[in-house]
Amino acid sequence: MTTLNKLTLTGRIPSGWARRGVLTASLVAGSFAFLSAQDKPAVVALPEGVTKGASVEGITEYNLKNGLKVLLFPDPSKPTITVNITYLVGSRHEGLGETGMAHLLEHMVFKGSTKHTNIPQELTSHGARPNGTTWLDRTNYFETFAATDENLKWALDLESDRMVNSFIKKEDLATEFSVVRNEFEMGENSPQNVLNERVVSSAYLWHNYGNSTIGNRTDIEKVPIENLQAFYKKFYQPDNAVLVVAGKIDEGKTLQLVNDYFGVIPRPARVLQPTYSQEPTQDGERMVTLRRVGDTKVVSALYHIMPGSHPDYPVMDVVIELLTNEPSGRLYKALVETKKASQQYGYSFTTKDPGYVYFAAELLKEKSIDEAKAALLSTLDSVAIKAPTKEEIERAKAKLLKDVELSFKNAERVGLAMSEYIATGDWRLGFLYRDALEKVSSADVQRVASFYFKPSNRTVGMFLPEQAPDRVDVPQAPDITAMVKDYKGRALVAQGEAFDPSPANIDGRTRRSEQPNTIELALLPKSTRGNEVNARLTLRYGDQKSLMNKAMISQLTASMLDKGTTTRSRQQIKDELDKLKAQVNVYGGGNQVNATIKTTKENLPAVVKLVSDMLKNPVFNANEFEKLKQEQLAQIESQRSEPQALASTAFQRTMNPYPKEDVRYVMTPDEEVAAINATKLDDLKQFHKDFYGAQNATMSIVGDFDEASVKKVVNSELGTWKAKKPFSRIVSVYNDIKPTPQSIETPDKANALMLAGVNLPLRDDDPDYPALVLGNYILGGGFLNSRLAVRIRQKEGISYGVGSQLSANPLDKTGMFMTYAIYNPENAERLEKAFREELEKAAKEGFTAEEINAARSGLLQSRVVSRAQDPSLAGTLNNYLYLNRTMNWDADFEKKMESLTPEQVNAAMKKHIDPAKISIIKAGDFAKAAKKLAEKQPTSSVGSGKKD
Repeated sequence: MTTLNKLTLTGRIPSGWARRGVLTASLVAGSFAFLSAQDKPAVVALPEGVTKGASVEGITEYNLKNGLKVLLFPDPSKPTITVNITYLVGSRHEGLGETGMAHLLEHMVFKGSTKHTNIPQELTSHGARPNGTTWLDRTNYFETFAATDENLKWALDLESDRMVNSFIKKEDLATEFSVVRNEFEMGENSPQNVLNERVVSSAYLWHNYGNSTIGNRTDIEKVPIENLQAFYKKFYQPDNAVLVVAGKIDEGKTLQLVNDYFGVIPRPARVLQPTYSQEPTQDGERMVTLRRVGDTKVVSALYHIMPGSHPDYPVMDVVIELLTNEPSGRLYKALVETKKASQQYGYSFTTKDPGYVYFAAELLKEKSIDEAKAALLSTLDSVAIKAPTKEEIERAKAKLLKDVELSFKNAERVGLAMSEYIATGDWRLGFLYRDALEKVSSADVQRVASFYFKPSNRTVGMFLPEQAPDRVDVPQAPDITAMVKDYKGRALVAQGEAFDPSPANIDGRTRRSEQPNTIELALLPKSTRGNEVNARLTLRYGDQKSLMNKAMISQLTASMLDKGTTTRSRQQIKDELDKLKAQVNVYGGGNQVNATIKTTKENLPAVVKLVSDMLKNPVFNANEFEKLKQEQLAQIESQRSEPQALASTAFQRTMNPYPKEDVRYVMTPDEEVAAINATKLDDLKQFHKDFYGAQNATMSIVGDFDEASVKKVVNSELGTWKAKKPFSRIVSVYNDIKPTPQSIETPDKANALMLAGVNLPLRDDDPDYPALVLGNYILGGGFLNSRLAVRIRQKEGISYGVGSQLSANPLDKTGMFMTYAIYNPENAERLEKAFREELEKAAKEGFTAEEINAARSGLLQSRVVSRAQDPSLAGTLNNYLYLNRTMNWDADFEKKMESLTPEQVNAAMKKHIDPAKISIIKAGDFAKAAKKLAEKQPTSSVGSGKKD
């Protein structure tokens, strides 16, 4: 449940600014593509009173009598269904004193309704992957689950009931408001995030886009329950909602079910009036200066732009991409290559009303912010003067269109992406975006950049009066009804097969090639939507002795693999991947390097060749190496005062106390900086020469591919590539850590993080392991209904995020139980008290049979959903090659879990999870919190008399 800090795929976005929730960047403007198909949709019988609307590329619109709009998107290729309901209400609709109300209401709707009193429990028991998000123009709720009639009926019943029958009770608000406030405080920890909010609010004088969706602290704390209830009754109605059902569904049967559950809700008597505030034309440059504790500098610029439905919006996306892409983007070259900054990025949003584009650069403390600011603004100004080359335009379009095409291959994401365009005005705008993106020209880019990128239209931090101001009158949203009226779209995307994700079927269809002293393969060919294929490749190298004191060298070597080869520059690699419609990620460190691949059937052999070239023939360019070091140093500096980074590092160092020379040793920030500065380019070259090879490699491929051609190219590229130094598995050793409490001060940070855990002498074939997995799921897993979440978040409102994890090594008896909580430092004592009480209660009283049965059902269904995701399945098959396992291990594990008794679960938890052995490590501004708490205590005059 999140406020959506929604950033587009254009430009580089700092990791801390990613969406706070499960929605990913694949949901934004231009993030899906539509291909050809063979079959026409079947004729669907319409229930009484239901009318059919437009049908575009597999998505069909229906309208119920009460005003509810329904979009159905059948996709039989995956055994899952996603139900997503979008309400046309966001922060844009909030009035004075109501900031954050839409988001607060999103949280409250999870508190229960007339027929569904414990929604988190139901979501867990159905194995769903759910969430809710709030944004500028809309709020949505969704759940993805295994495709069964019972699950679909449950999801439709849930969403129809909480549409009008949610409790929205005063007692729930009393605890939930502090959870939302805690989420607010999470954003306050980041100077970059706060700077963004200040710049946006300065750019908008009147329109609500200037308000953060998370809201104002006092509005969150003081909102009357009556106001929240009125807001709910006004906007949560069928005539203000759009329901999307996507996945393995029978369209006619599903439409009837939708009508059965939602059609009985009456159309409300009230009439919603459209918002009418318009932001006046900006008449001069504006300036914001933020002074807070931090470790890096940031300079940014915002420009008002057209709404997401405007025909020029795709052009703006191309402008952003050619400015920010790495390594050829104009901002990248002007800021990062010149070492004026360590990072640069830019993004825009699809909004109903005129929105904005935001650019920023991050630099180390010792760098000149004036030089970075001058380079940022002069580059943005120049894009309106210097016409883009054909190469720049085609490169940007190739990147954007690749992302469009790849992401549509997932019906779950397409269903969720509709929320963005529904909020913008109509779901078909997404198709129009794609069509327009293909037609963007160099002249379009220069025209749009020249129109919007003017000093008088930007907010940087400075007011400069002008005698003859050159202003921008931003266009309003066009007549969307007319735009989409006759739009038909393209042919349906090619369908994939209805794949059974059972362990037996996966094993039966997987072909394994395990030849000694060469790469091992696991191949699972199957028909997929859009002929998509996913692969995972792992190289394993070295041993504990040969890798001593080489931790940073191994990390930097892996990070240089995508920076150019002996035959391709970094830019050529990027361009080739875009042309091949491939997403490739190469990463590693320690004693292995990994590559993940997502592409299409026809392009897989070429992509494997390209990845092989990256792995075998890196050029180790000196300039790229210096840029990488600067990026790494900036990232370390930016985290020096962050509670999450400091607590995480301290926790890892405490629980895994490896000696300093060990490749697994966890460095302090100062040690990381010293290690990066000490590493030479020749170190990387020698490391690659000594350790890289494929004789201990594994590779898995899942999806649509030609087995013979793939095996041929893999064996040809990697089959004879041998490392000089031998590989030997690094054995993990169990460390019995004495409980070690630590408290780390992070001044001026509104949020704190607690990590707590205990090491376990446990392997995943231990007889107690299935019981511990299930017990941990009840204690800290699930969706908001675990023991810890119910107590700490739901009842007491202490933490926005709280949970637990259990891990066990498959080869050595080394496991760990750990918990986490994000909270206000003032609540530290309450949090630890509640945490310890719940652990002790679980140890002493155990779990009930009802809890265990519900958790088992949800966990087993969740495992089915995970196996239905091809990237995840490829990862599992790749790992199992190394472990000499088949999917029968999963089948056996699930049988053991099905037969577990309450006595076995409780005995295992009591045996292994000892509250007295837990180490608690926390980071936050506890000194400031203590001072606040002391000021709240009443003073006393007792005992103040003087004694002679």
